[in-house]
Amino acid sequence: MTRFLLLSFLLLVALAVGVSNAASSAEDYWRSVMQNSPMPSAIHDIIYPSKAAVPTSHEDKVGSVFFLEQSLQPGSTMTLQFTRTTTGVPFLPRQVADSIPFSSSMLPGILSRLSINPSSKMASSIKNTIADCEAEPLAGEKWFCATSLESMIDYSMSSLNSSNLCAMSTSVAKATSPKQKYTITGLKKAKASELVACHAKGYAYAVFHCHPTTASAYTVALDGADGTKVQALAVCHMDAAPGVEEAYDKLGVKPGSLPVCHFLPQDDLIWLEFRSNDLVA
Repeated sequence: MTRFLLLSFLLLVALAVGVSNAASSAEDYWRSVMQNSPMPSAIHDIIYPSKAAVPTSHEDKVGSVFFLEQSLQPGSTMTLQFTRTTTGVPFLPRQVADSIPFSSSMLPGILSRLSINPSSKMASSIKNTIADCEAEPLAGEKWFCATSLESMIDYSMSSLNSSNLCAMSTSVAKATSPKQKYTITGLKKAKASELVACHAKGYAYAVFHCHPTTASAYTVALDGADGTKVQALAVCHMDAAPGVEEAYDKLGVKPGSLPVCHFLPQDDLIWLEFRSNDLVA
């Protein structure tokens, strides 16, 4: 499906529910609910997209580069490429998103309603995302797939048992930057002991896979070799969380012995209680 057709569809459904300016509506909603929190770039860039994502291989994605927490020191260097995992698709208003089926059993109808070619890459992304959202969580885990900004905020508030939240994401000064060496120039650790992580998924509109986590979070200032400034969000795990197990093998440490960390790509978010968001050096 072409981007033009997708945007045409979104415009039609927005008009159908009386939304004349979806971007302003989303921003107004954020301001009304998240009064104490600046809008992170991951959400701002969905509401006001400036450039589509540049596809990269799995190995090049910054979230696939793991390192030990002890490496988070000023002066340390890492070779990284900060990328987006999605292609700049918009949020739908909750009443529109809730009216569209989100189930593997209804996949043909979903593709038809969104005018998406069943053999297209977008159709494959939709199928995979729904399957991920329907997968049985591991023991002791719970997750939620948010199909709107409103549902993501509601889930985060419910999970953290607070209506006073803030959100953080990785911010890169340049729209695109090459894989290069970055130097850590400063970092701060969030005091919060409980977080909600939301990961952007490939879909025809903005969908996030969210889950609670006890990982530690850091904001890390990085300077690239070409002058690119990055405020990166890093998370560090003490357990063998999904996607982290193989990192322990690569780093030569036993699960649970030392925290293993990775940076979040620009699309992903961390939610935490605002009164706990005093970052410490």
